[in-house]
Amino acid sequence: QVQLVESGGGLVQAGDSLRLSCAASGRTGSTWLRGWFRQAPGKEREFVAAITGSGDSTRYADSVKGRFTISRDNAKNRVWLQMKSPKPEDTAVYFCAQEWSDLTQIVAPLGVADFGFWGEGSQVAVSS
Repeated sequence: QVQLVESGGGLVQAGDSLRLSCAASGRTGSTWLRGWFRQAPGKEREFVAAITGSGDSTRYADSVKGRFTISRDNAKNRVWLQMKSPKPEDTAVYFCAQEWSDLTQIVAPLGVADFGFWGEGSQVAVSS
């Protein structure tokens, strides 16, 4: 059993910073691929960022590259998404995701189907 709980969402002004956190419990550790997705009203859930179990490889959606940073601490069973210079179009519910994987390098954006465990989501609203 895996439980993922997101926190850190809220209302932020464009250009400010925000950090989302995801706490994992149950089956955790360095063999788990971790990711962040988001879903805006009326849109499909989309990939934001992912990080391998070791933390050595990361991947970002083009829309957030250079602004968002994903990181993890396996000892704490946590993964973070640092959002710098958020834009109004970043407004969405952000979901933490996890899947068992021995992947050592992420060579392409990942999809919803690549992850089997999900958190409930955390709302992020960016005002202009």
